[in-house]
Amino acid sequence: MNFAILFGGNSYEHEISIVSAVVLKKILKTNLVFIFCDEERKFYLIPSEEMNSKTFSTQAYKKQKELILKHKGFYVKNFIGESKIDIDCVINLIHGRDGEDGKIASLMEFFDINFIGPRLEASVLSFNKEFTKLYAKNVGIKTLDYSMLRKNCNDNFIPNFPCILKPSRLGSSIGISIVKNEKEFEYAKDVAFEFDTDIVIEEFKSGIKEYNLAGCMIGDEFIFSTIEEPKKKEFLDFDQKYLSFSGNNELIEADLNDTLKTKLKDNFKKIYNPLFKGALIRCDFFILNDEVYLNEINPNPGSLANYLFKDFNTILKKLAKNVKNENKIKINYNFLHSINGQKGKL
Repeated sequence: MNFAILFGGNSYEHEISIVSAVVLKKILKTNLVFIFCDEERKFYLIPSEEMNSKTFSTQAYKKQKELILKHKGFYVKNFIGESKIDIDCVINLIHGRDGEDGKIASLMEFFDINFIGPRLEASVLSFNKEFTKLYAKNVGIKTLDYSMLRKNCNDNFIPNFPCILKPSRLGSSIGISIVKNEKEFEYAKDVAFEFDTDIVIEEFKSGIKEYNLAGCMIGDEFIFSTIEEPKKKEFLDFDQKYLSFSGNNELIEADLNDTLKTKLKDNFKKIYNPLFKGALIRCDFFILNDEVYLNEINPNPGSLANYLFKDFNTILKKLAKNVKNENKIKINYNFLHSINGQKGKL
């Protein structure tokens, strides 16, 4: 099977997406094509041997072939016109804006390209943390209580301390702060507003346990990863997630009883089915007093959370064979034909 890894995008998480693509190059045992979307949203075909940080940091990628997105796939110009890149399935590995907000999903659906990743509605609901909480409530999953702070609105709002501030439409722990007093709050608010116009504010609960669970649905069967308890300090910040990244991080399997493991998986099922069909996602949960709370949904998790799975290659290939785009509507023009047959033609 020929996979295309689509990465980059016009996003604050652009560089994390590059790292994810480089990691999957090492992990996936299949034919791979690398398609880079730069900050101008132009697509480039990157040779496998050029998949390294220097290619992108020096903008050497611009020397590579530029691609055109058309019906059924990506095309490259040549002397006799255009040739289609041989791809069976695209992996949407763009983190944050473009990849997780629905733009790429819309393009893939519009041009009828098979892809692994969240569809439009799933993207919209998981990209915005406020919408995620509303969705979770709707499917019967608990979330921590929260308040919303809008830019240039409710300027006099003061939360209860300590609390955690999160830009509503951002991942990778960017712009997140824990604050313990009003002075820290004012600074953290300014930081978060650099990235977004909306901020989610939650009460910070010290010592709360966090667990990560990834998975997908293939046919009618759920495939779950190992449940991970990530290493963290007060919260899992950007530095802990990425600056020490090696691709061989030690997996800490969660020490949970069977009842709590089942609760996590049941909550994952409620989130995933049917909205996230066609995607491999990771859900980050809290457990407090034996109750499960959704923290966030990662619709395109870093490196597709490959390290959580024992047989990642097999799972991804099976998922690729099961992805389905929306059904096409057959246009027969019967109504217009009926108008043409009448005296007063349109």
